[in-house]
Amino acid sequence: QVEIVESGGGEVHSGESLKLSCVASGFEFSGFDMSWVRQVPGKGLEWVSSIDRAGRRPWYVDSVKGRFTISRDNAKNVLYLQMNSLKPEDTAMYYCARAALPQSGSWCNAVATYWGQGTQVTVSS
Repeated sequence: QVEIVESGGGEVHSGESLKLSCVASGFEFSGFDMSWVRQVPGKGLEWVSSIDRAGRRPWYVDSVKGRFTISRDNAKNVLYLQMNSLKPEDTAMYYCARAALPQSGSWCNAVATYWGQGTQVTVSS
């Protein structure tokens, strides 16, 4: 069965960095676009970043552009999210998700088919 396991979250101060990892199994990892999404308690999911199956077309929500970098290692079935210059507003539970780019062409409208249990990122000022 599909299994997605995130790791790498933690508590940091504003301006510091974290690198999230996501190990996927149970499906052909290299055949699917992958994404990172986040959720703050009481708010909806926010699509943060996505990458196509070959790792050549990353997408980022405006609020993280220039600070976050998504990448993947298809040989190891791992998705990464390097997060630099973290801000308190980045505090959230981060989920790795398998999702397809909607016909609208906007990742903001995507729906995840599978996701993991999440890893908490807390940024203090």
